[in-house]
Amino acid sequence: MCGIVGAVAQRNIVPTLVEGLRRLEYRGYDSCGVAVHADGELKRLRSVARVAELNHQVESLSSFLGIAHTRWATHGAPTTANAHPHVSAGPGVPKGGVTRRARVAVVHNGIIENYEGLRDELKSSGYTFESQTDTEVIAHLIDHHYQGDLFEAVQAAVRELEGAYAIAVFCREEPHRVIGARSGSPLVIGVGMNENFLASDALALAGVTDRYIYLEEGDVADLQLGRVWLVDRHGQPVQRTARTLSAFSNAVELGPYRHFMQKEIFEQPRRSPTRWTRRSRWIRCCSAKRPTTSFRASTAS
Repeated sequence: MCGIVGAVAQRNIVPTLVEGLRRLEYRGYDSCGVAVHADGELKRLRSVARVAELNHQVESLSSFLGIAHTRWATHGAPTTANAHPHVSAGPGVPKGGVTRRARVAVVHNGIIENYEGLRDELKSSGYTFESQTDTEVIAHLIDHHYQGDLFEAVQAAVRELEGAYAIAVFCREEPHRVIGARSGSPLVIGVGMNENFLASDALALAGVTDRYIYLEEGDVADLQLGRVWLVDRHGQPVQRTARTLSAFSNAVELGPYRHFMQKEIFEQPRRSPTRWTRRSRWIRCCSAKRPTTSFRASTAS
């Protein structure tokens, strides 16, 4: 599983993003990257080395808003061009060798099954692709729907996606807002005091907050400094319970799951409903028969 971390705060969140990626290194990855809102621009740094190397790259970077990602290559080779975050600068071809200003940045876990058709449609609308990934389709699709409200643009975009996804998004024009959405891949909100966070695993946020909201299937979340707003798969406002968990407890690492085997299985994209229904029954049966084993996360660097 790839790793996602996002944050909106009134302090420099770049160290928090990189530390969150470091905590997710146990999942394995072949590239990593970070995108932030800084000096009125969307700035992005990516690497095919380790998170430690990315940390050196971002030492001079400071921002109140950003997203970060560790990736296992699925579409496209493990190259810098294919590494997340992916961005969109809108339709049109750069002229005179001038790089166009990126407007939307996205990180994504999962697989978009209809990305080829969406890619063709976006190309016909004037969007230029720089990677081989399905994720870049999401960035351009959100930009295509953007009319001044990122939350609405993300909701419109995910209605066109088929497959599994957990995404974190921000826009250059809305510097105090991160949007998250999930379907088939896990995503959790970390609730803070006048700051909020997003991650694919609560372990990434251990030590940052002890209050977590686990998004349900189809949820879209709007994270701002002093509020979290959620809608369900039908676009209706909904409330999800915030759970208070100890920073390094099993509950933080496992979320709603009883043990790590159950967590890993349920976090996989749901490709076959029948197969997963049978698998889920088997897991529940095994969980009832076997005692839960306790684990503790290592905090070693």
